[in-house]
Amino acid sequence: MDARLLIPDNVSEVLVKIIRFTELRRRILHQNLHHVDQPGFTPRDLPVREFAEVLSEAVAEHLRSHRLLFRDTATITFGPNNTMQIQPVADSRARSLLRTDRDEYMELQVNKLLENSLNRKIAQELLRHQCGVCPGMTDGDINETVAGDNSSTDSSPHLDAAE
Repeated sequence: MDARLLIPDNVSEVLVKIIRFTELRRRILHQNLHHVDQPGFTPRDLPVREFAEVLSEAVAEHLRSHRLLFRDTATITFGPNNTMQIQPVADSRARSLLRTDRDEYMELQVNKLLENSLNRKIAQELLRHQCGVCPGMTDGDINETVAGDNSSTDSSPHLDAAE
């Protein structure tokens, strides 16, 4: 028997990270919609490009050495028990639009939410396929599987404090 068959595929771990990231980003984007009338409000987002680069590097490392290694960055930190903390960043483009063209600002936020939702749905479907989960499994079931016992450990203290 091939010993590699006993090692779980790291694709599932990457998909779980994507699902967690998209949930955290959804919260931030919702704040951007709900707090537009707050004086001095600064729209934020999660560092999407940075997160994609971290995942690309982890997958490249996996292909080279058969181990999945997530490296911390200035705004993304990986911890024990599969946790990650992400520092939201100010969204200067959104801030500018909020000041000059509120309709464009709202459209930007809605488009980001739609893109984020699509990314989440794709990752969930791939995870279902990867893990052999039955097609009838609901999003709630996936969320329970992904979040574990303490989903708040997947966000940064800065993100939690902002909510």
